Amino acid sequence: MILAILSVTVCYAASAQQKLKVIAIGSYNCENLFDTVDDTAKKDEDFTPNGAYSYTQEVYTQKLHNIATVLEKIGTDVTPDGAAVIGLVEIENSTVLADLVAQKEIKHRNYKYCWFPTPDERGISTAMLYNPKYFKLIAAETLPVPLETIGQKRPTRAVLHVYGVLAGDTVHILVNHWPSKSGGEARSAPGRMLAAKVNKHLIDSLMAIRPDTRILLMGDLNDNPTGEPVKEVLQAKADKDDVTMKDLFNPWINIYKKGMGTESYRGEWGLIDQIMLSGSFVENNTGWRYYRAEIFNKEFLTNKLGKDKGLPHRSFTIAQVWDNGYSDHFPVLVYLVKNAD
Repeated sequence: MILAILSVTVCYAASAQQKLKVIAIGSYNCENLFDTVDDTAKKDEDFTPNGAYSYTQEVYTQKLHNIATVLEKIGTDVTPDGAAVIGLVEIENSTVLADLVAQKEIKHRNYKYCWFPTPDERGISTAMLYNPKYFKLIAAETLPVPLETIGQKRPTRAVLHVYGVLAGDTVHILVNHWPSKSGGEARSAPGRMLAAKVNKHLIDSLMAIRPDTRILLMGDLNDNPTGEPVKEVLQAKADKDDVTMKDLFNPWINIYKKGMGTESYRGEWGLIDQIMLSGSFVENNTGWRYYRAEIFNKEFLTNKLGKDKGLPHRSFTIAQVWDNGYSDHFPVLVYLVKNAD
């Protein structure tokens, strides 16, 4: 295995150049990546040829190409192989994943995927792509978010838990898509709190066995880094200096405080797409460790004109007309490094 080498300046008594191996981890909400087939068990009729979005085979083919173009480019500013692992949100089924990894833009990377069916009424789920050059799958499962236990009837996406070896380090990866704010903040917040608790329970269980367990929590949380589920339930820390081995580090807290985001609602940026890391990625001097985080908001992903200038160029207009865009979210990335020697 050949990893990209990154030269960075590190501060000791005197500054020096240190060569580090680097690997990229991504997360992306693909905004309704459906196939064109009507699944009679799900409410996916809008994304069929005769549905509200006139979702024809031609549109689906272009949508796949557009998403693959994004996946081809994320992380390549730092490593030519792009992201080794990518958590995906709003994926309908394994058919679209098979079609996606076969796209010419990313086919050469031989991405594999993990996916399970979802209880979501529309049929959208989470998934994870991984480059087998960097990641070896050991096991995968789903963790239900039982909204019925808090009196909510509409089911939501389960948490995807993937266990494997990331370029030599054993890791647990949790891919999330928490309940939206549909119906208002007060009504919907308990669902996101419950989703956070499902993650927290697994994290605590893993760390009780081994405090230096390496965990990556990612996805569309439908809540900002300063929101109660992240702040109160996950108790994620904003600053590396405050992170202990048993903590979660959330680099997006300080990025959000600077006014940056991954999606915009009514003119206000939200940073609801996040990747958090267990303390072992910060405190541990051996193996992979956190280097930096990035919102992948390149110019080709943004609207160029009008009131939406600078916002993500989404697939469809508000009027549900195909606009040859990508997603209403920007992807996010974290870079991990280890000593090249």
